[in-house]
Amino acid sequence: MHIFDTREREKVTFSPEKDNTVRMYTCGPTIYNFAHIGNLRTFLFEDVLRRAIQFFGMGVFQVMNITDIDDKTIKRAKENGLTLEEFTAPFEKAFLEDLDTLMVERAEEYPKATDFIEKMIEMIAELIEKGHAYQTEDGDVFFRIESFDRYGALSHLKMEELEVGRSTRVDSDEYQKECACDFVLWKAYDSERDGNIYWDSPFGKGRPGWHIECSCMSMHYLGETFDLHTGGVDNIFPHHENEIAQSEACSGKAFVRHWMHSEHLLVEGKKMSKSLGNFYTLRDLLEKGYSGREIRALFVCSHYRSQLNFTFEGLHAMRKSLARIDTFIERVESAKEGVTLDLSSFEESFKQAVFDDLNTPLASAVLFDMIRFVNGKMDEEEVNGENVLEILRKWDKVFGFLFAKEEEEIEPSILEAANKRFMARKEKDYALADTMRELIEGAGYVVEDTKDKCLVRRKENYANGR
Repeated sequence: MHIFDTREREKVTFSPEKDNTVRMYTCGPTIYNFAHIGNLRTFLFEDVLRRAIQFFGMGVFQVMNITDIDDKTIKRAKENGLTLEEFTAPFEKAFLEDLDTLMVERAEEYPKATDFIEKMIEMIAELIEKGHAYQTEDGDVFFRIESFDRYGALSHLKMEELEVGRSTRVDSDEYQKECACDFVLWKAYDSERDGNIYWDSPFGKGRPGWHIECSCMSMHYLGETFDLHTGGVDNIFPHHENEIAQSEACSGKAFVRHWMHSEHLLVEGKKMSKSLGNFYTLRDLLEKGYSGREIRALFVCSHYRSQLNFTFEGLHAMRKSLARIDTFIERVESAKEGVTLDLSSFEESFKQAVFDDLNTPLASAVLFDMIRFVNGKMDEEEVNGENVLEILRKWDKVFGFLFAKEEEEIEPSILEAANKRFMARKEKDYALADTMRELIEGAGYVVEDTKDKCLVRRKENYANGR
């Protein structure tokens, strides 16, 4: 595969280091609330990446962390009079449900930060021993950035730029530091801030900083050097830059071979925010009548490195596109006899699109080009649709939405009328065919005639593009 490596700032040829299995780490959610659609856009990019890797015959071992300890989770748990686990557990469950709704393949591991506190303490102690970290009088432990000369290689920022922009671009925690750019590894216990949530350590009571969590969990499952690390562009600096520094300073080895990041999501051309009234979770969209399949298709068919401007008009258009796909699949499923079409050029175009840094917009264009071509051929002659279905099933290993149609419940009498209409048209009994159409439409359905059958859909779903 060719992927765009964030550190190299160019497309590179990618393959796993060993065993033909890609060892991949993805930054997961902080479970203090429901995931919003900006978060989910990133998780869907990572799902397509996982699927593409498998499409090209490689294996995947994916780890996605669950951040259940940070300032927000502690604050919310304290405000609600709950333990950390009592507060975060419902949001962890909701997150996994959201992934299922969006048909995201499950990662091999979903470690929680609170299960790795001891390993984080060990790593911090080693960084102190090697001179890469220090403890302040207040008990906080910081990573000493000046001890790591490769800092900034991922984000391509220089130390002087960090100093100038530190008020907005560096870790927002305000503690005593040797240098304003140093970042926290261990936060000393503050009873007013933390309530009864803390862990004992050689540095005193407290809890780990956010960055150290991902380093410990990723290296535990994937080794000191692994193939691929992903996230949103907002993770590049400081989070991923800090991960590199602390991990390589501790191990003395390269941390990650390749980095990939997805772009931001906009809503109606603006940054998503509650103050603008354009902040949506997946559950908000489901309540508005949209499906996980429709949302997945909209996000998947945009390129992960381009800003996605989410609009309801776009979601509505995707609903219509899925209806077109469904009608096509129904048609080819019923095409059992005839010529087998040569579709190798479409297969090669699709493969090349996915191969070239997950070019899903081009891959979806290839899909609709093939639909137009096959429909045209089926209008002209008898076609065997088996190889068409075989190709669609292969492509759906990447898309993940082609065969996920929500089935409508059609009354048996309507299905019978549709079959009578199809046979009447075939026998050129147009009076009976018209009578069946009137019966079907009078019951609240819409008729779509194809060469191979008479399709019916509920009028409200047809109007919505389903």
